[in-house]
Amino acid sequence: MLLENETYLAELIKVNQAKNDWDKIDNHSILVIGATGMIGSYMIDVLMMRNKKYQSNIHVYAMGRSLDRLEKRFSKYLSSEFFQVVEGDVTQPILFEKKIDYIFHGASNTHPRAYSTDPIGTIMTNLMGTQQVLDFAVTNESKRTVFLSTVEIYGENRGDVEKYDESYCGYIDCNTLRAGYSEGKRASESLCQAYISKHNLDVVIPRICRTFGPTMLLNDSKASSQFILNAVNNEDIVLKSEGTQYFSYAYVGDVVYALLYLLATGENGEAYNIAVSEFDLHLRDLAQALASLNQKEVIFDLPDEEERKGFSTASQAILDYRKIAGIGWQPLFSLEEALKSTVELIRNERV
Repeated sequence: MLLENETYLAELIKVNQAKNDWDKIDNHSILVIGATGMIGSYMIDVLMMRNKKYQSNIHVYAMGRSLDRLEKRFSKYLSSEFFQVVEGDVTQPILFEKKIDYIFHGASNTHPRAYSTDPIGTIMTNLMGTQQVLDFAVTNESKRTVFLSTVEIYGENRGDVEKYDESYCGYIDCNTLRAGYSEGKRASESLCQAYISKHNLDVVIPRICRTFGPTMLLNDSKASSQFILNAVNNEDIVLKSEGTQYFSYAYVGDVVYALLYLLATGENGEAYNIAVSEFDLHLRDLAQALASLNQKEVIFDLPDEEERKGFSTASQAILDYRKIAGIGWQPLFSLEEALKSTVELIRNERV
């Protein structure tokens, strides 16, 4: 189990020891929506480790659609006075009477097969779900809401920049099935701005690059996740293209650290790219790095029609992270450490 693995526990401590204005987080209540996802589950582990190591008195509420999944994933915390699971669909009103200081809205379909098999859910979890979260924040008088956005809102590189800063706007063909995720996130960002204006809400918008880590869902159909599962199973890495795509990636530990940093330090209404320059990789190089962990090879296999419908058409999406670096955030994990930790932890603790 992850929470009994020394490597994983050391990562949680590393995030907790990193530079941050922790006084703004300690002694507060935090609602994590999308709690059993890759980012949400890692964040909850970080916060509960903080309670254990520093007696930080953080009350953590983990919200998801499945009570069974919540209780299985967080079984170690169920007896804690600082933890509570909340069963609920984010597209419905959040009927929760506890006082919540901070909200992380991370509920969303986040991989290609889900975009094509659940296209309506992909859009509405963002649009309707974000509205429900913001309405709850208004009623609850929460201090800050963090809306987890994505690199996908930038669309395709028009060929005029090397990296996307937060003001960039690339091309998205909105009249496609695949556009539902990108356009849903774009519209949700606009909804955040509307609530800031009308209700004086405090909202920060991290735009997260392609993320991997030991808490990833094992049915994730993103290319990077499939590569990792190939490595976990000691298989050759299967590449479903020529691998020339050039993307920003990040380790989930760095993403969670960035989210907690923005919770404490980010400016209301601002968007911040979360990425790490060392992790800017061509897809074939990521595949090769994972293959090398087991002395395996990279082989090529074309996707089926269903998979192809959910694939991004972007060929280059590199995020400029100078804005978040400018307020003092820096990554904690190296690429080699992140890949090795991900493969070993999934292999030894989850499969």
